[in-house]
Amino acid sequence: MQNYTQQHDGWVGRLIAITLSVSTIFGIQGCQDGVSTESLQPTTVSTSTYTGPAARTSDIQGFRVSVWEPLRAENRCGSCHNAGGQAPLFVREDDVNQAYEAANPHVNRAEPDQSSLVTKVANGHNCWEASDSACATIITNYIESWVGDGAGGGRQIELEAPPNKVIGESKSFPDDPSLFATYVHPLLTDYCSECHVEDAAAPQSPFFATADSNVAYTAVKTSIDLDTPANSRLVQRLIELHNCWDDCTANSLEMQGAIDQMASNISPTPIDPALVVSSALSLPEGTVASGGSRYENAVIALFEFKTGSGSIAYDTSGVDPAINLSISGGVTWVEGWGLDFSDGKAQGSTGDSRKISQLIQATGEYTVEAWVVPANVTQEGPARIISYSAGTDVRNVTLGQTLYNYNHLHRSSTTDGNGEPAHSTSDDDEDLQATEQHVVATFDPENGRRLYVDGVFTDDLDETAPGNLNDWDDSYALVLGNEASSDRPWAGKIRLLAIHNRALNAEQVKQNFDAGVGEKYFLLFNVTDLLNLPQSYVMFEVSQYDNYSYLFRQPKFISLDESVMPGSIPLEGMRIGINGKEAAVGQAYARLATTINDSEYTANGQLLSTMATTIPSEKGSDSDEFFLTFERLGSHTNVYTEPAVLPPAEPADGEPVSEIGLRTFDEINATMASLTGVSPSLESVQTTYTTIRQQLPSSEDINGFLSSHQVAVSQLAIEYCSSMVDDTTLRAAMFPGFDFNTNANDIQSATWQNQVVAPLMSQFMGEQLSTQPAPSLVEGELMNLLTGSVGLARCSGTCEADRTEKATKAACASLLGSAVVLLQ
Repeated sequence: MQNYTQQHDGWVGRLIAITLSVSTIFGIQGCQDGVSTESLQPTTVSTSTYTGPAARTSDIQGFRVSVWEPLRAENRCGSCHNAGGQAPLFVREDDVNQAYEAANPHVNRAEPDQSSLVTKVANGHNCWEASDSACATIITNYIESWVGDGAGGGRQIELEAPPNKVIGESKSFPDDPSLFATYVHPLLTDYCSECHVEDAAAPQSPFFATADSNVAYTAVKTSIDLDTPANSRLVQRLIELHNCWDDCTANSLEMQGAIDQMASNISPTPIDPALVVSSALSLPEGTVASGGSRYENAVIALFEFKTGSGSIAYDTSGVDPAINLSISGGVTWVEGWGLDFSDGKAQGSTGDSRKISQLIQATGEYTVEAWVVPANVTQEGPARIISYSAGTDVRNVTLGQTLYNYNHLHRSSTTDGNGEPAHSTSDDDEDLQATEQHVVATFDPENGRRLYVDGVFTDDLDETAPGNLNDWDDSYALVLGNEASSDRPWAGKIRLLAIHNRALNAEQVKQNFDAGVGEKYFLLFNVTDLLNLPQSYVMFEVSQYDNYSYLFRQPKFISLDESVMPGSIPLEGMRIGINGKEAAVGQAYARLATTINDSEYTANGQLLSTMATTIPSEKGSDSDEFFLTFERLGSHTNVYTEPAVLPPAEPADGEPVSEIGLRTFDEINATMASLTGVSPSLESVQTTYTTIRQQLPSSEDINGFLSSHQVAVSQLAIEYCSSMVDDTTLRAAMFPGFDFNTNANDIQSATWQNQVVAPLMSQFMGEQLSTQPAPSLVEGELMNLLTGSVGLARCSGTCEADRTEKATKAACASLLGSAVVLLQ
């Protein structure tokens, strides 16, 4: 066993606020001008005053503050586990010291989520919420607060030797869904289609009951265990009495039989004996790496989305009343924790949401912190990511998106009831990207509003004086993914939301960014037998990235024997295997060539690479089995042969064959650089390209073109065109004679046509080819974009000073990011 330290210094302060200060805070509000003196009634705090003996030690006092206080209420554990009640008497009110003694045997300090106090509730014992897992999360947080306090502010993650498993033969889902369509799909469409389809009255993901067997097959894979059909989620849910169509036992056996028939027609995948391999591991066999390092002293609402299903997202902050969010419309759960919004929302009640207003007004400052994944960079409105509001024109605070910008609106004495003027990130910086980001909006009376993206202050200063928050309205509701009025939808994923009633400083923001998000594990792949070094492992931090993939990052070599020094060990060509074979994609470490050595090795191991990669999920996080292969590790080698590229299949008789193809990612980048004259090594261009590279086409086959490819192409085109127009030399060469200082509204249509559209078409289209649309059509589209009835170069009055440049960039990007450049 070895300690792997992560700092955890937030929970104690949070629970002190919950258990000792909530009523006090609400009472203090009456002293502030313009704030209602009506107080909330926090239900986790017992109304009785403790009159028993004082806590004898600091650890007992920590237990009292963090665990005993919030759990002793009648609607928690106090109705049964009090003095004279049901053992263990861990919330007895007559003596907190005896309560501490009763609780200790049921608390796992090393792994709080494995405490029997937690697992008992997780398995259905008197949860006060509708979700057992939500209650389990809350109690885990209470125990972590206590343990963290007792340990002096740090939480030790214990790395334990995992089971030494030989890579076994396992069954993998075939590409062809016909077996599923024959045996399992009929049961799902007959009995599950009232809920598990996208167009159901109350749709529930995964959508494995849709009529299209190909779509259903993709959705159902994480719910089927081919190696042990009885463990399949489809079977287990029926055993748990989930919407059986007749007798639940008989129905579960019928479902298991259908999966058995499907699985019996699939042959196991054997491991190649020539490979140099580690031991095997599944995700649950790793060491939990989540939750050890966040700063949460002042959290008043917390949504980690661990439930994973259902129509409610639970507030697990432990600060009552919990703002449990009702999910409606186009919202699905993300495996590995999160919600995916398309055209829906998750909304709390106005009564429960009141605590936000009252607790924030008590301090006069706040932080809205979220891990988000915007679906695209074309959303406007602003589209509401997180909003505490009542409609499109009244709010307390909103975090939104407009194209590449994050918008921060809030009501104060210096802004209006709609939170305007808004504070936003700079257009030029394009801080918002269609990728996973940590975004933090803070406010305090000294600095005003601030925005941080991925742990870094954006340097955008609030041009509005800070003011105060006395006019916040406590009748509004907390809403995620939309406005309360349901008419400002945002598309993307929210993987965590924390609301604090203090403004986090830069160091605290960076700490929470470094902590990451989602369900994470340390997977220790055993290589002891390959190196003849005791307890030697290659360790990855692995998380469920989304419903379809895993994120592997931070590979390290480490020995759990603290006396071991590695000496000099060559390591080359590391690949990730899944279910008996090397993954077909995502092999970011295949070119790795390094040496494990004494000078770089520390007690926390030696980092092997800073790169991260995603590996597709096959059977789901409970069943997928991973391993590592090496071209060279120590004295063991294996000559890796790249798989032969198969010739394209002969088309069926009469099937048309495309005579055109796509430019691939590197060709697109080189083409855009050549056409615009912008260097691909320019920092802003290179950053954008690196970010979206994996989202660009990797094959020339036009049949493989996806909408995500077009989004990435558009992003890159915008960056190249912005850089070109911002460079006075490059734009003068592209648009000779065009005056960028003239107001856009004053430029005649003929000037736009002759000095902007014509040069763009000449440069980007060249001589007309059969693969290109007619020039007249392209010209018409570009002119309509610029000078049409709602054209970018036409304003109701005088356009803003930079509108001419923006309109030119838009025309350039629309052509550069189109099929004119993409096809070849």
